[in-house]
Amino acid sequence: MRLEEYWGVGPKTRATLVEHLGRERAIEAIESGDVRTLAAAGLARGRATRILRRATGGGGMDTLATSDARAAYKQLLDIVVEHAVTERAADRIRVLTPLSSRDAMESRLDDVLAARDAWAALEDDDREIVLEAYSRYDERGESELAAVETALALLEAGVDSGPFAAVADLERERLAEAVRALAALDDGRVSEGADEELDRLRDALGTVEDMDANALELIEALRADGVGDATQFREAFEDRLLAETGVTIDQVHEAMATDATDATDFVGTTLRTLRADLTAAIDEREETVASELEGTLEASQPAIEQAVTAVDDIALSLSLARFALAYNCTRPAYVEGDADAAAVSVVGARNLALATGGTDESVQPVTYALGDHGVDRVPNGVNAVPGTERVSVLTGANSGGKTTLLETLCQIVLLAMMGIPVPADRAEVTPVDALVFHRRHASFNAGVLESTLRSIVPPLSADGRTLMLVDEFEAITEPGSAADLLHGLVRLAVGQDALGVFVTHLADDLAPLPAEARVDGIFAEGLNPNLELQVDYQPRFDTVGRSTPEFIISRLVANADDRRERAGFETLAAAVGNDVVQRTLADARRSEHD
Repeated sequence: MRLEEYWGVGPKTRATLVEHLGRERAIEAIESGDVRTLAAAGLARGRATRILRRATGGGGMDTLATSDARAAYKQLLDIVVEHAVTERAADRIRVLTPLSSRDAMESRLDDVLAARDAWAALEDDDREIVLEAYSRYDERGESELAAVETALALLEAGVDSGPFAAVADLERERLAEAVRALAALDDGRVSEGADEELDRLRDALGTVEDMDANALELIEALRADGVGDATQFREAFEDRLLAETGVTIDQVHEAMATDATDATDFVGTTLRTLRADLTAAIDEREETVASELEGTLEASQPAIEQAVTAVDDIALSLSLARFALAYNCTRPAYVEGDADAAAVSVVGARNLALATGGTDESVQPVTYALGDHGVDRVPNGVNAVPGTERVSVLTGANSGGKTTLLETLCQIVLLAMMGIPVPADRAEVTPVDALVFHRRHASFNAGVLESTLRSIVPPLSADGRTLMLVDEFEAITEPGSAADLLHGLVRLAVGQDALGVFVTHLADDLAPLPAEARVDGIFAEGLNPNLELQVDYQPRFDTVGRSTPEFIISRLVANADDRRERAGFETLAAAVGNDVVQRTLADARRSEHD
């Protein structure tokens, strides 16, 4: 395959990759999803990631039909990446995309949940061993040596189930031999500490080289010790060599100059000869040791390759498992079939963006459902069972969590389609061909309206299943037209057998809705003693949500310090219903006393 055939690889990118990696290595890096190698070759990490998402994810990115869907996808990956145990695992998470087949989704879920269970079963000390091993693996550039050492650490921690089973079958003795050989060989040279005899020869050569560099001082030192004639000088020099270099007496005798003209010539010639002899001995010994080590590596190569693959794959599964544990994620059920069998439903779902940085208990879980779902109850008990309509119009209080619900559904569908557990007590998901997520954009002009319609209508009109998550469409055009257009979008979604949630404040203007659509509502319940808005974020089905102006006006009246400002807010209170405002303030004071 030519490099230019990969998405995002044009002539300039191709030239950069070929120059730094060569064609074959560049293709290998793309096919294996190796962000680090492409970035080291000169590509920006973001660009490398986008190329690899397309190369390894097939048409998964095409599922993200709008810029808001793609932004939600990237935000989701950023949250998952926080739990990566290595940089390589983080890179692999960043290139995950929605999968195209249910088998692939189920297979990844099996791996992640098995890793979650295995990780949860470990003692804290063993978890620390594994994380420290992966930290060292990361610091050492994910080399073969680091991978084998990490595999040994995993075995030491006693992990042998789930994804860890990939290293459980490896022979510890073989891995230990491989570690010694890999540590001993560095670009074909034998490292210090690999062989005692080689280390002795190298130390001896170093000492001889130091003596040769300081030959005149050596001669003066020998003479200062009271050496008299040539015989005494020779014997003293021999003793010094034997004592300081560790060479044998035979090596010294073989190197001794026999026809030197004076002491300087004698010492210099002897040291140079001894240097040459030691260098030759080192080369011979290093060749022998290197040959033995290479034989060990050749015999250990299958185990090394298995360790490299296993350690890398375990890092990915373990990273996803740690994410799943951090957010109490569960396995989604996939609902597939004809139009009547499609569903997106969640029970006890949590928004990851809200949960990040806080605690799971601080996020109110919600239950919601579209289509042929299995939701049988909702905690609030009011209109507690959602109907099986495929499309809903979601209404209710400002700051009531409507947009958050859209984001939560988007996150759960994306995670499920990537084969990753979802933050809900229970979830049912029909994989979709197009995810249309549209956030509220407060830009009121014809250009924005046209661009929005161009982004959300084509995927809805195309073949395949579509999920519509549209937030306050009316914010981009005048209310009368917005109601008509939104009513048309709802009818189009129903006609195309799509699943969808449309958030709006114009529910009353959309009647009558098609039979396959319903109206749900989120309700504000009042003010707490601190005059903060209290909202029940759990939608009530087949009910128009209650607005909140009286609560906001009540807070403004209560907080107004200036007499004229207070009078102005009281005028607004009369407009929305002064009795309601006063009742709200009384309820807040009663709650404070209670």
